[in-house]
Amino acid sequence: MASKQKWSAEVTEHSNALDLKAHLFESKDPKAIARSLKKSAEQSHRRKAEPFRSAMSMLTFYINRAGKNLPARQRHVLEAAKDELRLAFHRK
Repeated sequence: MASKQKWSAEVTEHSNALDLKAHLFESKDPKAIARSLKKSAEQSHRRKAEPFRSAMSMLTFYINRAGKNLPARQRHVLEAAKDELRLAFHRK
């Protein structure tokens, strides 16, 4: 019997609100992550919130669901991506 994928991985890979680039959250470049999330959020017609909130929510969701399994170095990259996302949307 094949192992079942966790529901959180399913949400990240097949979000109904955003079409995300494969393996986006594995990138080592916070700016690239932010650019991709911004582009996906702005192009989506299925999201319920404004683009900034949708993009930030997906990033935060991934960080929270990865939890202790997320290496410290990658957590740092993803936290930096939050700052880059704020800059990309001209938020403080």
